Formats: sequence, C-alpha cells, structure tokens
Amino acid sequence: MQKDQLFTRRRMLLAGGAALGAAGTAGVVLASDTGEPVRTAAAPAAGPQARQALAPSAFRLQPVTGYGPPRAAPRKLEVRKEPILRISGRGRRMMLTFDDGPNPEYTPHILDTLAEHGVRAMFFVCGECVAGNKELLARMAEAGHVVGNHTWTHPLLTTLGRKQIRSEMERTSDVIEDAYGERPQWFRAPYGAWNRAAFQLGAEMGMEPMAWTVDTTDWMEPGTATIIDQVENGAAPGVVVLSHDAGGDRTQTVRAIREWLPYLLDSGYHFTVPARRV
Repeated sequence: MQKDQLFTRRRMLLAGGAALGAAGTAGVVLASDTGEPVRTAAAPAAGPQARQALAPSAFRLQPVTGYGPPRAAPRKLEVRKEPILRISGRGRRMMLTFDDGPNPEYTPHILDTLAEHGVRAMFFVCGECVAGNKELLARMAEAGHVVGNHTWTHPLLTTLGRKQIRSEMERTSDVIEDAYGERPQWFRAPYGAWNRAAFQLGAEMGMEPMAWTVDTTDWMEPGTATIIDQVENGAAPGVVVLSHDAGGDRTQTVRAIREWLPYLLDSGYHFTVPARRV
C-alpha cells in the first residue's frame, strides 16, 4: 500500500469528500458517559468556538465485549445516500477518528495518549495493516475503542467494480473480527470517495457510513502547530475529527494530540464513540 505516492490525488479526494459530507444530516447513536446508549439527532454546523477553559472531562473508559458466533450474519441496514459526518447530544461532545492503521510505530503512542486522558476513539483500519498487527486491535478492544472498516488495501472505490469492493470490505471485516472480537459496524471509504456500491454493500454487511467534519490535514504533514490549530479552531459540539495513525510519517500527529487533547478536555469537551448496536 503505497499511499505516499498518491499524495496529490489524496489531497483532491479528501477535499471532495469533505464537500460531499457537508450535506449529511443523519445523527449517530452514541455511548453516554454512563455507558448507556443515547440516540442523537443532527447537530448545527461547526465553527470556531470561544476557548474558555472549563472543568476537565470526567469521561472514563468502559471496555466493550465480543458477541455472537464468528462470522455471524450481520443485520442489514437501510442504505444511506450520504455518509454521516457529525454527532450531537447533550453538552460539548466530539468524536476522534484515526484512519489507515494500525501501525506499530505510531498507533501505540496514540493509544497511550488516549489512555492517559481516559478518552475513547474510533479507528478505521486497513485489513492489510491489521493482518500483521492484530495485537494492536486487541488493545483497542480492551480499552473500549471502536474499530471500523477502511478496506483492505485503501483503494479508490470509485475505480473498482462491485465484486472488488465487496472483497475489500469483507476481507477487512473478517480480519477485524479475528483480532478485535466482533465485526465492525462502521465503514469509511478511502479518500472520502463514496459511491452507490459502497453504501449498498456496507449496509448489507451491517455497517453505517462515517465521514468527518474536521480534517486535521495531518496526511499532508503540515507541521505539528498547524495540526493543533486545525483541531482547536474546528472544535465544536458534534464535530468528528479526522486524523491518521498510518499511511506516512505520523510523528506530527503523535506530537499534536499530546497538545490539543488535554487542552480541549480542560475546555469542557467530552469525547465519545458510537454505541454498539445489538
């Protein structure tokens, strides 16, 4: 998977994906601070917020457990026409997401920072990366993070046939189940490039499509300070933050989260993940 060679195309596609996602209005079912599911509705548009420091978040981890027999048939979902890109709910809730991993050099540092601050996140993983790093998904499961499907080889889905897309998605769900303990319930298209087949196949496999609201631009390696500014200036209730823990040199991402995460917690933000559907 040579994603560094696709830098220019990635920039264009991520920008296009953000524009597509801006039309999304669906809400997400979240896990509350008490661990109980909370169904949410659409949130208002995000924007820069006054960053007045409030009490730190009291949110703590609650590990999830596996369920059902291996390769259990998923519950088919309604086919969406656009991805979900934001959340809402009581208080200043946000969601952190990391794409392209797991990576043995960068993912453990991100997991360490999340654990230090008692925060859960979503990791959209690539199957070929999971195959050699299953212990990292086991660690995510133990910490209560949510793992989503990001295809096997990170292809541009709009260039593939339906059979190829299905293979990319199914193989990844299988390896996630082996390493994480349950099949993923969320899917993110590489580069944010969605098509009808991706929506239909994801729904058939029991996965909701998740996009993002704020792009940290860490895939461009713009500098640690720029990544920090992107997150802090974009912070707002309902925001879904896009970061990466693989696909290139993610040293800047690792350094940046050590700065912006405690700052946002001290400013009163809470970080949540979707509740598991049963």
